[in-house]
Amino acid sequence: MTQNFFTDNLDLQLRFEQLDLSEVVASLEDGYRYHERYPAAPRGYADAMDNYRMILTLLGEICAARIAPRAAEADAEGAQFRDGRVVHPAATQDALDVLRRADLMGALLPWEYGGLNLPETIFQMMIELVSRADAGLMTIYGMQAISAAINEYGDAVMKARILPRFASGEVTAAMVLTEPDAGSDLGVVQTRATYDEQADVWYLDGVKRFITNGCADVMLVLARSEEGSTDARGLSMFLVEADETVRVRRTEDKLGIRASPTCEIQFTRTPARLVGKRRFGLIRYAMGMMNGARLAVASQAIGIAEAAYREARRYAEQRIQFAQPIGDLPPVYRMLLSMRGEIEAARALVYETAQWVDLRRACERRENPDPTDRQRLKQIARLTDVLTPLVKYYASEMSNRVCDRAIQVHGGVGYTREFDVERHWRDARVTNIYEGTSQLQVVAAIGGLLGHSLDDLLSEWAGLEYGPDLADLKARVQEATALFGRSIDHLKEQDDRAVIDYYAVDLVDVAAGVVNGWLMLRDARLTERKRALARTYIAEMLPQVRGKVAALQALDLAPLWGRDVILSDSDVSSFPGRDPERGPEADHRG
Repeated sequence: MTQNFFTDNLDLQLRFEQLDLSEVVASLEDGYRYHERYPAAPRGYADAMDNYRMILTLLGEICAARIAPRAAEADAEGAQFRDGRVVHPAATQDALDVLRRADLMGALLPWEYGGLNLPETIFQMMIELVSRADAGLMTIYGMQAISAAINEYGDAVMKARILPRFASGEVTAAMVLTEPDAGSDLGVVQTRATYDEQADVWYLDGVKRFITNGCADVMLVLARSEEGSTDARGLSMFLVEADETVRVRRTEDKLGIRASPTCEIQFTRTPARLVGKRRFGLIRYAMGMMNGARLAVASQAIGIAEAAYREARRYAEQRIQFAQPIGDLPPVYRMLLSMRGEIEAARALVYETAQWVDLRRACERRENPDPTDRQRLKQIARLTDVLTPLVKYYASEMSNRVCDRAIQVHGGVGYTREFDVERHWRDARVTNIYEGTSQLQVVAAIGGLLGHSLDDLLSEWAGLEYGPDLADLKARVQEATALFGRSIDHLKEQDDRAVIDYYAVDLVDVAAGVVNGWLMLRDARLTERKRALARTYIAEMLPQVRGKVAALQALDLAPLWGRDVILSDSDVSSFPGRDPERGPEADHRG
């Protein structure tokens, strides 16, 4: 068994080596002046990168040696609900204790609160490592992002009280948004927040459901603060420290990530503190946290896929059939090649996106920005707004495909609990559901895609030097890019929003293929293995893009016209009022 999940992953190390966080780290470290007050703070960029590598190496060792060997045990035991209390599996508790003792719990917090002051990009690498070891643990460990939200939106008193406890690992956290009747549609949240002016405290009343780590010590809760309001503008964000007024009513019996408790919570006159401004709860704070969570789920999906792929490759090398390892059989190694390509494409996309997210935050921290700064921030924000849902969509769907193939490589034993691939498949299944389903990611991305938000980035990549050896490969990616552009314009021309929404997923698939094609082509300049992988990935990607583009060019209206008929429980042979001479397409448009 491997001894370190960072040092054994050549692709993750390459991603680390290719990072350009110089502007981001200088901003985080206040021009490297923090070192004067905090000895652990870096003296310069090279020192910071050395520190980040040491952190990832330490975490990689812990994940391989302490967490992964007990992940199956944590899954089998699961989070328990006993006498009104949630109890983590013994293996999960041990893992959290190890991470606390290693001082790895304050990753995103500033030095002044005892944190590690890491960029988002490095934290996402940590999320990937933990997820490869135990995806259920990641949902607890990854909630460090809540502390970052408190640091960004909370007041000085709140931060001084809460954040050092996060950094030390004393408290765990939860993002408490969803309700029984407010899942994807958070604008209709009904949990009430009532202000007691005399005591200067808010009180919350209501029920929340599907809350990851809902037994946490510290919660950020979305609640309706404006009496009589019915939409997102009446919602605010509140900080709650769990007490006897917060009751876990039940936990969900889930398919996967079973070590992670998913809770239904009731608040009964629960004391709370307003975070930031009233009415900004959903439109600014919750959406900001959800965007960070979507990036984390993408990293989680990659970690799960990496674990499943390694299990499949190992089995394919050891399983002998027809007098040879099954990994030598083309139908099997074709699956392995596809898995490897998709994982590395998704990884490149995650860390490309994370760097843009880091750069956006660095620009937002800039004091007294001039018009050039503001214009640059606007362009970066436009880019991250489309890349974030795109990466969550692609990485989570990829993880499900990879885990499915990993079971297929194992054959019959993959369907049993004898091997870990069935657990990885179960764990992966939630990644394209929570923090916004894949369908909602399509909705979030389509506006930016139709607005050509990726054009400047794609043009920049096209302008790089690839050399004669990669000229043919570049031509293929350019073909896909041109098809993408034409598809955008053709879809935008439609005057029926239902048509645009129906075919939006095809455009998002094309966008993912094009962006990943350029990322793989960029990497092809680095190593021989990356060159071979890029050729294999693009050879698979381009026909898929062409197929999606054909659907986008045709925009066949038959599914929209036939929806009610197809999904009906009755068989109607004729439809009064329809003119058979006009045809279904004309009927739909008219």
